[in-house]
Amino acid sequence: MTGRRAPTGVRPLPYGLLPCAVWALTRAALLLCVFGVLSMGGLDVTVDVSVIYRGWYETLLTGTYPLDDITWQYPPGAALAILSPALLPFWEYASAFYALVLLCDALVFGLLLYAGRRPGMRAAGAWVWVVGVPLLGPTVYARYDLMVTAVAVAALLAGVRHPKVLGVLAAFGALLKVWPALVLVGVRRGRPTRAAWSAAALTAAGLGAGFALWMPGAYAFLAFQRDRGLEIESLGALYFHLARHVGWEGRVELHYGSMEFLGPQVELVSTLALGLAALALGWLLVWRLRARTFAAHTPAQAAFTAVLLFTTTSRVISPQYVVWLVGLAAVCVAFRGGGMVRPAVLVLVAAGVTVLEFPLYFAEVVASDAWGVALLFVRNGLLVAASLLAARRLWRETVPGARSGEAPAHGDQPSRVLR
Repeated sequence: MTGRRAPTGVRPLPYGLLPCAVWALTRAALLLCVFGVLSMGGLDVTVDVSVIYRGWYETLLTGTYPLDDITWQYPPGAALAILSPALLPFWEYASAFYALVLLCDALVFGLLLYAGRRPGMRAAGAWVWVVGVPLLGPTVYARYDLMVTAVAVAALLAGVRHPKVLGVLAAFGALLKVWPALVLVGVRRGRPTRAAWSAAALTAAGLGAGFALWMPGAYAFLAFQRDRGLEIESLGALYFHLARHVGWEGRVELHYGSMEFLGPQVELVSTLALGLAALALGWLLVWRLRARTFAAHTPAQAAFTAVLLFTTTSRVISPQYVVWLVGLAAVCVAFRGGGMVRPAVLVLVAAGVTVLEFPLYFAEVVASDAWGVALLFVRNGLLVAASLLAARRLWRETVPGARSGEAPAHGDQPSRVLR
């Protein structure tokens, strides 16, 4: 690879020095926020850790899942994340939790930076992670979603050479929060698919049975998740934000752990949202059946597209969900020729808008104030646009007969194609 020569007498910075410095500064700022030294205003996002997670922690220590708490809506593996502060027994619970999230953040950054030195890879993926995480504000450190994202990123990067490792990590991630199972959707046909999917099935079966035997109530979350309603930050909720200004008789309440719309037509819109998710699943199945051209970056592209589609059509779009998209976008951009630059940029912008709607102006969102609704329209519109662009790119690159003459984004070079 060639590039411009540095001016005589000026030494280039060592690889990774600048992104490491920016990572350290931005993460220090996040830690200052969650420890209360700095304040962005808006809601206190640390309550989930200091109160809710801590309460679950105490319950789990008694040898059972939180069976009587409808806000426990997570797969059984989530118990590992909630119990993880026990690894630092001399620390207060919240402090230990933030330290472990920071460790996972550093792990993702290190993996992306290391991967950037491989042939056909670049450091741009590490930069997407460095920039994208702090755009979400302190919320990203006050939830366990970054831990789950670390597992998914590791699975995709390892899967380039080791499909079985991808399968094991995908299954483990799915038992933490379901969505990492989608990293399996783009594995190359033939032996890699058999290796990855069989490893995932065996891991899921073994760990799933282990969790069921470990403590009672491992799968109680299924009923709690089924009964969730329409969260006020979702795509479908935009209809009710507008309807409140023309006489809609419903209300906003804390329901199943999040602020939801309750009242006339909510069930109908929730059903339509499920229908959109079913259409997204159908599109992915059709794509999988028709795709024939697989490159090294295809699993990352497919995972990014799938998570975008299901996040956008979900009845719930919590702010921390965007960190999933930032992580997957970073892996896509890490590949030269991996495409997805435009959807990745849209996700980064959506992350910046997300921190405005939560926690800064969440009161305006709850009240369906014009400013709060405008922020939601922009954020959700960006996610819809990113979903459509990602799906279009994935289809064109992998399906025979699709228009594939799309010019690569600036700086992209074709990566190795595997058929």
